[in-house]
Amino acid sequence: MKQVTEATPPTRDRFIDVVRLFSLIVVITGHGIMLLVIIEPGGWRLGNVLSGSPDLQALTWLLQVMPLFFFAGTAASMRSYKGTDAAGWLFRRVQRLYRPVFYYVAVWALVLVVVRVAADESTYRNIAGVGIQLTWFLGMYLMVLLGVPLMHKIRTPRALWVSVAAVIAGVAAVDAVRLGDGPSMLGYLNYLAWYVAGLLGVGYARGLIGRGTATIVAAGALVFDVLAVTLGPYDVSFVSVEGQNLSNMTPPSLLLCGHMLVLCGLAVVLRPVIERIASNARVWWFVAVGNRGAMTLYLWHMVALGTVFAVSHLLGVDRTDRYQPGFWWIVAVQVLALWVLTGLLFFLLQGLENTPVRWWDDTPALMSSARAALVWVGLVVIVLTNLISILYGFLGPGVFLVPAFLLSLPLTRALVPTQKSVPTEKAVSIQEPGAPQA
Repeated sequence: MKQVTEATPPTRDRFIDVVRLFSLIVVITGHGIMLLVIIEPGGWRLGNVLSGSPDLQALTWLLQVMPLFFFAGTAASMRSYKGTDAAGWLFRRVQRLYRPVFYYVAVWALVLVVVRVAADESTYRNIAGVGIQLTWFLGMYLMVLLGVPLMHKIRTPRALWVSVAAVIAGVAAVDAVRLGDGPSMLGYLNYLAWYVAGLLGVGYARGLIGRGTATIVAAGALVFDVLAVTLGPYDVSFVSVEGQNLSNMTPPSLLLCGHMLVLCGLAVVLRPVIERIASNARVWWFVAVGNRGAMTLYLWHMVALGTVFAVSHLLGVDRTDRYQPGFWWIVAVQVLALWVLTGLLFFLLQGLENTPVRWWDDTPALMSSARAALVWVGLVVIVLTNLISILYGFLGPGVFLVPAFLLSLPLTRALVPTQKSVPTEKAVSIQEPGAPQA
């Protein structure tokens, strides 16, 4: 603990690390609370405790905090990007972000082979459909990072808020078309809504958002969100549930833009409090260690939750309906078990996340404009194949899309000229404790 504290540079922005880890902890806990396991004659499927309950769906205003990760990650990126060699800088982010995905997908493929042989068709299809869904975050996060070279040019509050307003206006226009029975495919343009959180991270990193401004923005956005739900066309839930008139998350909506303003503004307001908490040696040790394996926490927590559900089923304790006797006690015990198992997987596997892989992790060298353009194309392909493949998992078109996504990673790496091989020892320190530090 003392070693971690002493190794932390005085210039380290602990606020960013706390916000990033906090967002993951809340997301993982939320998954542990919300999922149901519906046991049917033909197998089982996942449900959502929030379905059909607007009161419970209101909890997502507290549990949907993933925008904070985009806020913190983009803020960190502004400090690591120097304004040159954009393609090389971006691919270094890809190396760090996607390294643990190789292990994760390999294990999921093995699990699917076993399930295919040992379980019924319905169970297999349910597992195959969700196995790769968690990687949506990686594709979306990389999409926002692709904008860092352009966002790096923002230097004034006016440029910041004009940029934020432009993104929100675009999302509002798409929502108007969607609500007017326009083409549903147009809604996927709203994935650009995640740039709202990214731009706010830029504003924080540049010192363009004071606590007073953040208070006004967060309060105004909260009022807007409440009115948009009570008087307007938007549903209350910030996660996708059955029966929604218009999803706020997949794809994002104008309401989610408002939610991003609320969360990120509130984070800026609470910064002094968060920094005081992070100055505690025990708290900082936990934050630093957690950030070193952030992607391990994120990717493997659903494996842990699936294991908890399987063991509970063997013990005859399934959570199938929020109205069943003792349901919330079952949830509480299972969430506790989820964190115990997730913690175990974290300490067993986070070393893989922090150990460079030969060839994949070779250091990018400066490249010509033509080569950089090819790398940019490869990065865009990674984002697109990643985001499209999650729609199907390992089913239907996903049988081809998932391999296409995975293949796009080494193909893009092959386009990147390198300086020299990275040593095989672990190459992570307190200087870069977070998975997506940039």
